[in-house]
Amino acid sequence: MKQSKWALGASVAMALALLSTGVSMAAVRPVALPHNDTVVMALPPQTDINWYFPIVDIPSNSLYSGWSWNMEYHNLIQLSNTGAFDWKHSIASHVAVNSAGTVFTVSMNKKWKWSNGSPVTSQNVLTTWKLIQDTSASNAPAPWPYTGAGTGDIPTGVKSVTTQGNYQFTVTMKKPVNKLWFIYNGLNDLEPLPSVWLKYPTNLVQEDNWLAKAATNPNLPEYKITDGPYQLTQAVNNQKWVYKANPNYSGHKPQVKEIIFLYESSNTSEYAALKTGQVQFGYLPATMWNTRSQLNGIDKLWLLYPLQYDDLLVNMNQSSTKVNTAPNGVAQLFNQLYIRQAIQMGIDQPAINKATMNGNGIDEYTAITAKPKTVFFPPNLKALYPFNPARGKALLIKHGWKDVNGVMTRGKQQLSFTLDYASGNSSLTDQVTLIQEGLAQEGIKVKLSPATFNTLIAEKPDQWEMMEYGGITYGGSYPSGDGLFETPGVGLDSQGYSNPEMVKLIQNSLKPGTTKQSLQALYKYLAYVAKDLPMQFVPDAPVYEEQATNLHGIRATFNPFTQYPDPQYWYYGK
Repeated sequence: MKQSKWALGASVAMALALLSTGVSMAAVRPVALPHNDTVVMALPPQTDINWYFPIVDIPSNSLYSGWSWNMEYHNLIQLSNTGAFDWKHSIASHVAVNSAGTVFTVSMNKKWKWSNGSPVTSQNVLTTWKLIQDTSASNAPAPWPYTGAGTGDIPTGVKSVTTQGNYQFTVTMKKPVNKLWFIYNGLNDLEPLPSVWLKYPTNLVQEDNWLAKAATNPNLPEYKITDGPYQLTQAVNNQKWVYKANPNYSGHKPQVKEIIFLYESSNTSEYAALKTGQVQFGYLPATMWNTRSQLNGIDKLWLLYPLQYDDLLVNMNQSSTKVNTAPNGVAQLFNQLYIRQAIQMGIDQPAINKATMNGNGIDEYTAITAKPKTVFFPPNLKALYPFNPARGKALLIKHGWKDVNGVMTRGKQQLSFTLDYASGNSSLTDQVTLIQEGLAQEGIKVKLSPATFNTLIAEKPDQWEMMEYGGITYGGSYPSGDGLFETPGVGLDSQGYSNPEMVKLIQNSLKPGTTKQSLQALYKYLAYVAKDLPMQFVPDAPVYEEQATNLHGIRATFNPFTQYPDPQYWYYGK
């Protein structure tokens, strides 16, 4: 589920810190000013919540849909803001692992109840396991497969899931695995779900078709049975999503009785809503940094650095049947490492950081950022391909390309591509414009093509050449490469990257070992990401969070490791 998988985002690291133009500052939505038991929270511009079920297909796997179901369904294993296991607030009370790393026995806390009063049990875990198996099957109908299929050894690496009474279950693996990795990325996928979701237990196709339709229809009665702190009571696309406190929640009782996620057409309208008090928790657009003092009663500014990365994708998808193959022959080009190296040397990360992030961003060199500080970032990692367009152009010339009227050309081929990017953000427009200008210095011609975030993440491999949608957030998972760079077209390897050496390093990082051995294997994998460029690195921005001065508990409980808010801990006061 999203809690332990990467979420496609616009992203909080980018979209929440961007400003759009062309929208009147007076264009505030007709939402009544909230009472002191309501918090209105702004979503990034042009971001819809469109998938409401915790088992999600790949195109719908956005961070913000994850926010929604995180409000309604409690995690099997809660993670602290440093990534440690928080057993006190988890449904699981303990995980015992045998010495071989093949058997994981989970004990469950008996206090957890569904909103209808029935207990959360191991049978609910079996419901989740069955649904994951169905939606991950090779013959699962569209829009499946499940986005987590192949990640965390779920479900193919699991030999069996069995129960021992109502409050204990055991997961047996087919082979020994890295214990921490599996708990983070596999076991935590087994978040209990109510049995009402298993409609057709003996018919995979019927079940998958039912789930696909149900996941986009929040009005179904099945959504009334939840174990999270809030329940969705209203969903209006392109407007708002309203959540009421669950009176039977087994955890910390919410003081704020209503949470509203508000759709924003642009950062300009969001900023106006902050100024008028219609939004109590939002974001300061990066280009509005010098105007933050105008947010009277709101300006409680803090910077959030989630565990994630931003990236520019180049389409490497190839197929012998030409189905789902990148258009215009670009895959043959992008699969050449020297071309990816040249592109990377044409991206001026320091300039982008300064121009669009007030210098507060983080230059990237691999599939994880240096902030927030974690044990996962490789010590002494340096950029292998810093901005150097002259060197990049020389590399292309070395491989037979010639500059013809400003465009690198070899025979009938030209290095000319279309870059699709998320619209509604002038800072993102500035970023891709700077990328366009940097690559032009190397003779790589880039045409910019804006589209909404939801449109971008739904594009099929034969519909795009280059893409900047925002990036990946780890969502509380162990930052390994399975599901990212292991299998072309599977999981989040939407760019179709494939390299046997990368697969070997990823698999080594998933083998059993001591914590030190596991981290060393992870560092080797991340160092190879820096070298082989499965994606192009762009700087990652912090989130400039803004909240009402009388609203408390947000900063202390907002988890940068999982990137999920916990509004059950929020409250109003002086």
